[in-house]
Amino acid sequence: MASVTYDTVLFSKDDGIARVSLNRPNVRNAINQQMQDELREIWDDIRYDGDVRCVILSAEGHSFCTGIDRGEAMAEDKTDAMAAGDYPGYPTPWMYDDPGRDVGPKARDCWKPVIAAVQGMACGGAFYLLGEVEFIIAADDATFFDPHVTYGMTAAFEPIQMLTKMPFQEIMRLSLLGAEERMSAERAREIGLVTEVVPRDELLEKAEWAARVIAGAPPLAIQGTMRALWTGLELSRRQGIEMANLFTRIGNDAATFKESQARFEAGWRPEWRLR
Repeated sequence: MASVTYDTVLFSKDDGIARVSLNRPNVRNAINQQMQDELREIWDDIRYDGDVRCVILSAEGHSFCTGIDRGEAMAEDKTDAMAAGDYPGYPTPWMYDDPGRDVGPKARDCWKPVIAAVQGMACGGAFYLLGEVEFIIAADDATFFDPHVTYGMTAAFEPIQMLTKMPFQEIMRLSLLGAEERMSAERAREIGLVTEVVPRDELLEKAEWAARVIAGAPPLAIQGTMRALWTGLELSRRQGIEMANLFTRIGNDAATFKESQARFEAGWRPEWRLR
């Protein structure tokens, strides 16, 4: 795909790293239809670009993302119909198109590692994105919550996404308390949702460091590791171990392994950092 400028997302690529930044700061990066369409195109672009080996997902302005844009999704005609038990455009109540179905990378079958850099509010539909990233680095002002029930809606798609990121009782509490309580960045780190909490002005720097390390590793091994761990989330331990044989065979390249072994024997070691 040729270079494209988007209206709701900033997108750039260099040195093996793609940078995707939500860019509707005037509405706290709420996701409208145009942003859905543009994110879908971007994940498809990254999926097929062999030069991209890692992705940083961030946002412009004060907040990361405040979910689906209610100003667009809940227009008056739709709201009235839904209140009456009808769903506009669907012949039966059993049909529904999830508005976030194309927002996240895994939904688009994009298996490049994605690091989320989160500041300010991340709530509701933001979890479509955060539920499909590899890990999250948060600014110290980040907060997480799901306002659905506060405004009379069932919280379903978003908290189910986050079951892979949070203990059950934590996502249950976050979902049931709605907009009445927000989870701090530090509490998110304590429960494992966030891997690191940093000052706001260091957020992108920390994400860039991690992205450079990942982009510098053999992509076949990185993507094989990702596939193995995501698969392991949905299988029993025994099934996961059995699948590990397949992932190891596919994800190990003999030439890359020999090259890495030679570097090790020559005495090379990374300059590691302590987290």
